[in-house]
Amino acid sequence: MARAGADWGMSRRSLKVTPELLLRAYQAGMFPMAETREARDLFWLDPEERGILPLDGFHVPRRLLRTVLSGVYRVSVDTDFAGTIANCAAPRPGHPETWINPDIVRLYTALHGMGFAHSVECRREGVLVGGLYGVAIGGAFFGESMFSTARDASKVALVHLVARMLLGGFRLLDTQFITEHLTQFGAIEIPRAEYRARLDGALQVDAALLAEPPRLMEAIRGLG
Repeated sequence: MARAGADWGMSRRSLKVTPELLLRAYQAGMFPMAETREARDLFWLDPEERGILPLDGFHVPRRLLRTVLSGVYRVSVDTDFAGTIANCAAPRPGHPETWINPDIVRLYTALHGMGFAHSVECRREGVLVGGLYGVAIGGAFFGESMFSTARDASKVALVHLVARMLLGGFRLLDTQFITEHLTQFGAIEIPRAEYRARLDGALQVDAALLAEPPRLMEAIRGLG
């Protein structure tokens, strides 16, 4: 999932983006970003090396699994997409800039209304303290961004996302790039051609991201 302020050394071009065009771009292996919060243009990115989290190799560290199972955070799906993307776009220590500009917010909010963009939220004592959002098409989930204002909250959201993906029949979790935050769970980089082959297969799958799937906690325990 992308971070602000990085230089990935790839070709980018500006283009007016609509929700419908955005869906077609994802299916072709591309995604948009903005240079900064104030930038007026969006750019298509198509990395030569693509970050993914293999679902069959996802592993939750023992301490984090205890946190997930403890119930210290209440986790939900699609109950506050606006709050989640707003928090992902907000400056935070070490990341004063962001690639999420108003056009990004508008586009993904529209995709949420169309049933393609989803958020996973973590709350503590009723307050939103962590979460993530992304786009689901077929059996592929394209992770966009995550945030945390409390210890491990974004990681808990990621664990819940993966458990729901496994239960919902998903095949591919695209992270765009890999970070230290994601490598602890097994994130890897694969060449563009391999990514597109995996993407083509995943797009043929009929999957669903359920808010409260049966056997959820059993699936989460199995990730440890």
